Amino acid sequence: MLSRIGEIQIPLPAPTALFIGILTLVALLGRTLWKVTTHLNTIAHEAAHAAVGFGAGRNIRSVNINPDGGGSTAIVPDSGFGFGLATFAGYVGPSGAGLLAAWLISTGHIVAVLGLGLLLLAIMLLIVRNSFGGIAILIAGALLYLTLRYTTAGVETTVAYGVAWFLLLSGPKAVLEGPTKPQDAKILAQMTPIWASGWYYIWLLATIAALVGGAAILL
Repeated sequence: MLSRIGEIQIPLPAPTALFIGILTLVALLGRTLWKVTTHLNTIAHEAAHAAVGFGAGRNIRSVNINPDGGGSTAIVPDSGFGFGLATFAGYVGPSGAGLLAAWLISTGHIVAVLGLGLLLLAIMLLIVRNSFGGIAILIAGALLYLTLRYTTAGVETTVAYGVAWFLLLSGPKAVLEGPTKPQDAKILAQMTPIWASGWYYIWLLATIAALVGGAAILL
């Protein structure tokens, strides 16, 4: 399966890509389905905290994905510029991953989108510390594995587009559905001259910009 990561496939026509995007948006607007899929956004959110924190030389003690849709990442030391970057990265993480997925799709590396997603989930499984988080990651990873292992190229392409659209659309939705002063914003407000609500609007603008840019790439 790993040998297929470099495969090149033809991206879908714009109308088909738009149709998948609309279906994804409708799914996200459904309150019941969002209660389930929000955990995928949380996984990407906490993965961004962990990845940037690790890149900044911090120690990632643990990650938790909670049943209520929230999550947490313990980073040590919890101070300094690197910690601030890791804190900021959470809310833009899903949107950034969506942009990367859209770019890979546009270059024909559709299998790579699913492969990288599976790799990310495998890494997250190693650092998650609560049972619910482990189960959520295992289910998401199993779905990607089954898609790569047993489905056709057409199904893989559809799923890759769905993943990209979900990440791009869930980014601003997660910001909008959260409080105007989330905990990450309060931490950044203590570290910078920008108030907590200011960070909320920065995240909102950044995720909307990523959605517009990603949609332009996919279409």
